[in-house]
Amino acid sequence: MRTPDILRVARRLPSGFGIVWRHYGAPDRLATGRDLARLCRRRGIMLLVSADPALALRIDADGVHWPEARLTGARSSHLIETASAHSASAIARAARLGIDAVFVSAVFESRSPSAGKPLGPLKFRQLARASSIPVYALGGLNARNAARAMANAAGWAAIDAVLEGWS
Repeated sequence: MRTPDILRVARRLPSGFGIVWRHYGAPDRLATGRDLARLCRRRGIMLLVSADPALALRIDADGVHWPEARLTGARSSHLIETASAHSASAIARAARLGIDAVFVSAVFESRSPSAGKPLGPLKFRQLARASSIPVYALGGLNARNAARAMANAAGWAAIDAVLEGWS
């Protein structure tokens, strides 16, 4: 798990940020999820639960995030739904399914075990410009390189850049 103490991260994020919580296999996910959702609401942080709308509803999260491979036609009308996308066809599919926004990766080299070959900022900007739904840049982004990807993007997401210096 790349973020072993998600509550610690949530306590340090500023209001207006968001968390995609990948709880896979966590034996205490219901209790942790409830604590995380309470903390996020109190701090003004959006919480998206990865691939588990039932858990998102139980803990009163803001929404669900779907990995590209798990994106189906099922929708929750009262939850925000985002998805991962790695190509123009995946972005188009998410849009057809009514997904609210996509996280497109990897823009730059990333340490994420799921990151593929980087798209590069030019390809990312082309994908974002062609999209009918908001696109967030993900993968290897940090304060030094994010501006290179931001034209046409709704924003950027990061793990390592946020955790840098938080020992």
